[in-house]
Amino acid sequence: MKDLKQSLSPRDVVAEMDGRYALFGLLFALQNRLQAVGDTFYEEITCKQFFLMACMNLFQGEAPTVQDLAQVMGSSHQNVKQILNKLEQKGFLKVEPDEEDRRKLRISLTEYAALTGEKYRAKEDEFMTGLFDGVAEEEAKQAFLTLSKMEENLMKMRRSSI
Repeated sequence: MKDLKQSLSPRDVVAEMDGRYALFGLLFALQNRLQAVGDTFYEEITCKQFFLMACMNLFQGEAPTVQDLAQVMGSSHQNVKQILNKLEQKGFLKVEPDEEDRRKLRISLTEYAALTGEKYRAKEDEFMTGLFDGVAEEEAKQAFLTLSKMEENLMKMRRSSI
């Protein structure tokens, strides 16, 4: 392989190694870089805290439970609970017992979360534009479909190891 100090294009990497392994490695590097940039984006919250609040928007009607969020985020109940506790302390959401099953906790966003979202809306749009600069809509859709298949496979692998 070329000297790592040289800048390799994605095509160079794939040409020299199995594309699956290249994608596997890229996912880890991308996650690290995304979190590093994301953690500097908001003054009040981290990238993971933002992701949790973004996932809240997937639930229409009834407020999600901790387990609902953990499933959507692909994270453990314990990790989601830690993020929730920090966001609740900062005033971004409320965690309340379910009215029918007191063992379940229901999560809802506060007005402060909505105001903060509005504060950053233009900056978020600018970030997404920059992140996807040079990526065609069809490429983004294909990447999404590929990663979705990989996620399904991981879930199958996880279920079979239990």
